[in-house]
Amino acid sequence: MLESLAAVVGSNHVITDPDVLAGRSVDHTGRYRGRASALVRPGSAEEVAEALRVCRDAGAYVTVQGGRTSLVAGTVPEHDDVLLSTERLSAISDVDTAERRVTAGAGATLAAVQGAAAAAGLLFGVDLAARDTATLGGMASTNAGGLRTVRYGNMGEQVLGLDVALPDGSVVRRHSAVRRDNTGYDLPSLFVGAEGTLGVITALDLRLHPTPSHRVTAVCGFDDLDALVEAGRMFVDVDGIAALELIDARGAALTGEHAGVGAPVPGDWLLLVELAGDYDQTDRLAELLDGITAARGSEPAVGLDVAAQQRLWRVREALAEVLGVYGPPLKFDVSLPLSAVNGFARDAVALVGRHQSDALPVLFGHIGEGNLHLNVLRFPTEREAALYAEMMDLIAGCGGNVSSEHGVGTRKRPYLSMSREPADIAAMRTVKAALDPTGYLNPAVLF
Repeated sequence: MLESLAAVVGSNHVITDPDVLAGRSVDHTGRYRGRASALVRPGSAEEVAEALRVCRDAGAYVTVQGGRTSLVAGTVPEHDDVLLSTERLSAISDVDTAERRVTAGAGATLAAVQGAAAAAGLLFGVDLAARDTATLGGMASTNAGGLRTVRYGNMGEQVLGLDVALPDGSVVRRHSAVRRDNTGYDLPSLFVGAEGTLGVITALDLRLHPTPSHRVTAVCGFDDLDALVEAGRMFVDVDGIAALELIDARGAALTGEHAGVGAPVPGDWLLLVELAGDYDQTDRLAELLDGITAARGSEPAVGLDVAAQQRLWRVREALAEVLGVYGPPLKFDVSLPLSAVNGFARDAVALVGRHQSDALPVLFGHIGEGNLHLNVLRFPTEREAALYAEMMDLIAGCGGNVSSEHGVGTRKRPYLSMSREPADIAAMRTVKAALDPTGYLNPAVLF
């Protein structure tokens, strides 16, 4: 098999070095490890397809890897898998400014696509703190959301077309120059969010957006989480909303201590809100903030110029830098009804305390959609299983979803039935079996 793979991609791109494979078999958090037999790095959609065919015929399992920023062990191999990396599929086309679109390889980083869009005076609608390493193929495969979801939606709303290498070694190319194409099944939507279980995305046509000429950012402090949620409900329906982020005081204290970026206002809970548009939004934001004066604990911090806005955003983005300061954090990606956010926050902290009194729970995320990230710091890996099961029960009891935007991966596989009924799961398995009868592609993920 290795000789056949080398004939497809070149011997330099088939790697069996144990140290390299060990480094590629651990997830982004550092909590989950697997094992792999080889790493293969194709350079085109055709090479991806032929590599898949070789592995299928050899009876080898394949785990697909992009930027390896999965937080649910989605790129961790379980069966001495062949790791198929999309890192060489990184080309980005010239931006079509008339149609506001660009084509990018699955291995192109988010930052690279953002840079190409910005150079053309446009904007890509999805933004993540992991922008320098997250790749477009992985983001589409998990239907990633992020910091601008409240304005532009998830990755699915940005994808106009795809190239996908299927498990049988063929390539589907779904591209169209027209703005509306309702011919047959919406195949791109099938692969977006499928977490690489149905095929390997190799290239994407992406929607771009006009860049707003004016932005204004504010951070408000709240002592009551219900009051913050109600403020979020009001802001999410405001025309021009560009971001709506929740940060708890524990997280702000952590960034203040370890990154020198403390909370700009007092409060147990912080709400970062940003408006953007084609005219100055300052007065409008001030009016909206006045409407929630009674709920706020203090005067907000407002950023009018780019430098001030960046300082306020650092409170949110520095979290990604400091979460690992006490070792690999235990992560829960949770989607909740807004009415359940306060109760979940209270009960989750109590639950963590019962399992590990000195653990540090940090809650933040996209409050406009109820997509929140609970990170538990200083929690020993050997005690994880019990807390994880109880936390998922708590999420289910709150009416929450098994995943908001990180996918199911391997870690949440046992909890799929929290969010999907048996008939739904059976239908998904039928689709999987139709495209991948032997189940060799991303075998540890989802099912």
